[in-house]
This record gives sequence, structure tokens and C-alpha cells, in this order.
Amino acid sequence: MRFHLVDRIESWTPHTEIRARKLTSAAEEFWRVGPDGPVMPKPLVLEALCQAGTWLVMLSSDYARRAALLSIEHVEFESEVYSGDVLTIDGTVISNSDEVAVLDGTVTVGERRVLTATGMMCALIDTGKLDDPERVRLHGEQLLGGAL
Repeated sequence: MRFHLVDRIESWTPHTEIRARKLTSAAEEFWRVGPDGPVMPKPLVLEALCQAGTWLVMLSSDYARRAALLSIEHVEFESEVYSGDVLTIDGTVISNSDEVAVLDGTVTVGERRVLTATGMMCALIDTGKLDDPERVRLHGEQLLGGAL
């Protein structure tokens, strides 16, 4: 699986939190017509948050485990995302075990909150069941700016 909705991991604390970003571009194919111009579909904003959470799980487990979304307790879409917006994606682990993690998160553009999600329950599974772990590791290193 390739991740396209996280461009950079700005910071992370193992098993605790992550901050990532996504620069939106007019060249992407996902834009939908909105009243003020093209907008990013709301489910893809949520997907960006989920991908950041998955990167936190992978980084925290040295790429051995990854998250697969099971359920979300609550999600609120608060604002639109337009081409050229930079998404700041923050995820925080509320609880975790060897099998399940629960995260809360937000997505903002500058000071404008775009999305809030709570109770994102994820199953933790072996990365190798879904992708080549070395390829995932290389991608993770790129997202971290080339350094672990």
C-alpha cells in the first residue's frame, strides 16, 4: 500500500503522538466542485489523519506493525480544504495494546481547524502481511527527511 496523503513527518513520540503534513496540489486527481472552487473530499481529509496514525504505529514498532482502521467514535468536519492548503495532521494515542490502538486527532490549515476525530480504533497487524517491510521503511525514512 502506498501512502499519498502524508508528505512529511514533522515530529513523533513513540506510542504517543505524531505531527505530519500534507501540501495539497491542484495536480492531484481527487478535487471535487465546491461553492468557492475545488475542495478536497472530506473522507480523504480523514484518510490523511488515519495514514499519519498508521505511520506512528509503524515508526513505534520499527516498521513491524501497522494500523488498520476498525471504527471511529466521532468525526466532525469543520472546514473545507482547498488546493494549495497545507494540512497539519496531529494524532495522539489514547490507549494501546499489542493488538489494538485508539487515537484521537485533528487536521488544521494554519489556525483553521478542518477536522476533529475521536476514538479511532485500529487493529495492529504485521506490516509484512500488507506490504514489503523494506519498501515501507524506505518510504518512512523519506517522510522523516532521510533520518531516523
